[in-house]
Amino acid sequence: MVSRRDFFMGAGAITAAVAASSVSRVSLAGLPEPVIQSSPETMAPLEPNTGRPYKPVVTLNGWTLPWRMNNGVKEFHLVAEPVVREMAPGFNAHLWGYNGQSPGPTIEVVEGDRVRIFVTNKLPEHTSIHWHGQRLPNGMDGVAGLNQRAIPAGKTYVYEFEAKRPGTFMYHPHADEMVQMAMGMMGFWVTHPRDAHPNIDEVDRDYCFLLNAYDVEPGSYTPKIMEMLDFNIWTFNSRVFPGIDPLVARKDDKVRIRVGNLTMTNHPIHLHGHEFEVTGTDGGPVPRGARWPEVTTDVAVGQMRQIEFIASDLGDWAFHCHKSHHTMNAMGHDVPTMLGVDHRKVVTQINSLIPDYMVMGERGMADMAEMQMPLPENTIPMMTGDGPFGSVEMGGMFTMLKVRADQPAGDYSDPGWYQQPEGTQAFEWTGPLQEPSRFKSEASTGKPAVEVQVRKPTGHSGH
Repeated sequence: MVSRRDFFMGAGAITAAVAASSVSRVSLAGLPEPVIQSSPETMAPLEPNTGRPYKPVVTLNGWTLPWRMNNGVKEFHLVAEPVVREMAPGFNAHLWGYNGQSPGPTIEVVEGDRVRIFVTNKLPEHTSIHWHGQRLPNGMDGVAGLNQRAIPAGKTYVYEFEAKRPGTFMYHPHADEMVQMAMGMMGFWVTHPRDAHPNIDEVDRDYCFLLNAYDVEPGSYTPKIMEMLDFNIWTFNSRVFPGIDPLVARKDDKVRIRVGNLTMTNHPIHLHGHEFEVTGTDGGPVPRGARWPEVTTDVAVGQMRQIEFIASDLGDWAFHCHKSHHTMNAMGHDVPTMLGVDHRKVVTQINSLIPDYMVMGERGMADMAEMQMPLPENTIPMMTGDGPFGSVEMGGMFTMLKVRADQPAGDYSDPGWYQQPEGTQAFEWTGPLQEPSRFKSEASTGKPAVEVQVRKPTGHSGH
């Protein structure tokens, strides 16, 4: 639910703080009331009731910022401020964001719109906003010190430009960027085409989200902002599976998914059960002759990708980053490799001191999903989330595409688990097994002819 609250005691004081060259004092007599979101749920698409018409997007576990029209200009109000983001039920992070959430609200406009964005800084330090991918006047590009003075704490600045080209964009600070982006300051921007475009199709469902990463130690609430690569929370729109909503479609819907990457590594985003085409990049729509079918697309740091496909196959289909450690959550990464190690003797000794001690990793890490042990405060276990057949054993950057024959148009609610038709599920083979033929050089004992010692790198430094 979108809630409103007054951030300011008087519009006059705010107006005095505005630094804008192209906006008259008369037009700044009253700022748009900032709209604040307190829920982490996926909000219904915001249908435009003023300005040029368009088909709105749905922000996964997010929302779109309302606007007001002022003499033909579309006006928004962003408030940079500390926020609490629920990354999953029971797991909250203290971040910095916009208008009550991190990421901030999605901004939707139409090609050719004149856009005015008021940015109020309620952070303890200065900030600015860079409109990532936009064609705009140099003084509106938002790099503090280069294009403008940074917005001091407590002040409001105005950005104003024309949304010149349709596409998928982002916004984020360009002042103390290392800290402010590590704290979650970012948002999505979509510019819809004004008219029919030869390389932009109409779609039935249009989803968007940002990839983000944090280092939040179990028991803590604030990310470690000095971390460079060794993150432990990998998220879609600052939500971790199973806290992420599914992407829902009706059978044969044409679906567009827009993804932006503001982490410090690339992410191969993989869709099961369907082929898609990359129809848009940072530079705009991809010409039709340059597209090819994919089931995975790599979204590099600072890039945006649009993928499109026909949701032709019923079911619950995984949709995730293919870096397996990015589909894990915080706990368990520091456990040494114990595969094949017989713990029985040492467990007996440890249990005399720690009765609740449990072995992890002897048979693989699936034990993590089976364990029922007390967790540290404010965290979420690795490899979690239940499906209709047991633990999904995933986390982080993972969700599902749910395709149903009877999902009503415009209905984005979770339809529940897919009921697979009889005879279409993998099943146990109970007949005789034929002994596999082996190479002559392979020992009859089943042990490999050559043994090696493998030392895996620690941390995520190789990502």
